[in-house]
Amino acid sequence: MDTAAPSAAGSAPALSGPLAVSGAPAPAPAPGTLPNSGGSRLAGVLTMAGCGVSNQVGAALGSLAFPVLGPAGVVAIRQYVAAIVLVAVGRPRLRSFTARQWWPVVLLALVFGTMNLSLYTAIDRIGLGFAVTLEFLGPLAIALAGSRRRVDACCALIAGLGVVTLMRPQPSADYFGMGLGLLAAICWASYILLNRTVGRRVPGAQGSAAAAALSALAFLPVGVVVVVRNPPTVGAVGYAIAAGVLASAVPYLADVFTLRRVPAQVFGLFMSVNPVLAALAGWIMLGQHLGGVEWAAIGAVVAANALSMLVSRR
Repeated sequence: MDTAAPSAAGSAPALSGPLAVSGAPAPAPAPGTLPNSGGSRLAGVLTMAGCGVSNQVGAALGSLAFPVLGPAGVVAIRQYVAAIVLVAVGRPRLRSFTARQWWPVVLLALVFGTMNLSLYTAIDRIGLGFAVTLEFLGPLAIALAGSRRRVDACCALIAGLGVVTLMRPQPSADYFGMGLGLLAAICWASYILLNRTVGRRVPGAQGSAAAAALSALAFLPVGVVVVVRNPPTVGAVGYAIAAGVLASAVPYLADVFTLRRVPAQVFGLFMSVNPVLAALAGWIMLGQHLGGVEWAAIGAVVAANALSMLVSRR
């Protein structure tokens, strides 16, 4: 799935990542401004559930276009869709950007493109559930970094054991694909940190919109090469566009809606189910079956994040 932004406290991921798998950071509500009505909170929870499903279904649909477009072609189309959505929402005033604002925006664009390309290539090689679980280590590391609580040390150990189990030596192990999943995790962590910088220096969603536009421009040659070498079918393009909408546009709008109705901690906690949703989407839509050991390892990574979020921070 796909990107994230940190919570207001900086201790755990708060967004599911419409630009990733993922998106621009949505405005977090000020303390004490969240509505107390049960209906509003329920609407937020249902939106989170829909957002998670949308993200992983979008990634699975994008995978269906791999035989024709390849991971790079699917990512290129997804970048175009993300750019259209974010530029329309953020309306960046590029001429007013200063050098101090431009450099983190450019880095964010680079990380954004690399993150999605490495993730989708990993999905092609090792499967959706496995790839998303490895990518999820990025925001999990940000959530646990710098903490001196014993419970967080335990969470890091649990997550580490889960990853070691997933990456254990096997005759059919694809270590390059695993490495790409870990690269996506590094990029996601970098994306979170860069989003903090961009958010401080560029007003509103202008910085993220500009980064999405730059990333889309960088992928234009990729789109040209894909079209020239292997003319795409209507179905493949449709799958790729659906991936862009479901894994970029829908999560971005959902994040904006949800963060006004549920606390950031609840949002971050719910986000931890994305590896499970990815594994389910891979199984149901792509026929990617996982064994009991793999399910247990994915569950360990999810449990590590959930435990860290559930225990109140002091």
